[in-house]
Amino acid sequence: MKKLLILTSLLFSVHTGIIAQQIPVYDSFEAYRFHLEKNNDTTYVINFWATYCAPCIKEMPVFRKLEKNYADEPLQIILTSLDFKGDVKERVRTFMKRHKIRSRVVVLDDPDSNSWIDKVSANWSGALPATLIYNKHSRQLYEKTFTYPELKNIIESKMRKP
Repeated sequence: MKKLLILTSLLFSVHTGIIAQQIPVYDSFEAYRFHLEKNNDTTYVINFWATYCAPCIKEMPVFRKLEKNYADEPLQIILTSLDFKGDVKERVRTFMKRHKIRSRVVVLDDPDSNSWIDKVSANWSGALPATLIYNKHSRQLYEKTFTYPELKNIIESKMRKP
């Protein structure tokens, strides 16, 4: 009986990997900052979004498609939710499940955004959605809702750089 329970739990976890994903909550920008400072052969796509942001929701399928099409490439997508920490269990997890999000999702719950927005990019007004794309050769923030062809072109140009 115990083995059956463990097997059932394991199968349920694999089938619902979206729900089982742990969502780290960073209550300060300094704790979160390491996501923005990696210097290796990977290209990072850091999307700042929220469940209450209609343009953010509109572009989520773009990130799902990007992750699927570049699964074997040195590309990492981190969806950084700016929802409140108390919304993680209800809103963020429900959103992830409904939209079949498999990318890494984290929550940045530092209410003093005036102190950290410029640290992400001096060009960022704080509007959502915003996407930081960087690797060891370049770094650019985009304040826009992406289409897949737009994002794909940027990613491919970043990956080709020497």
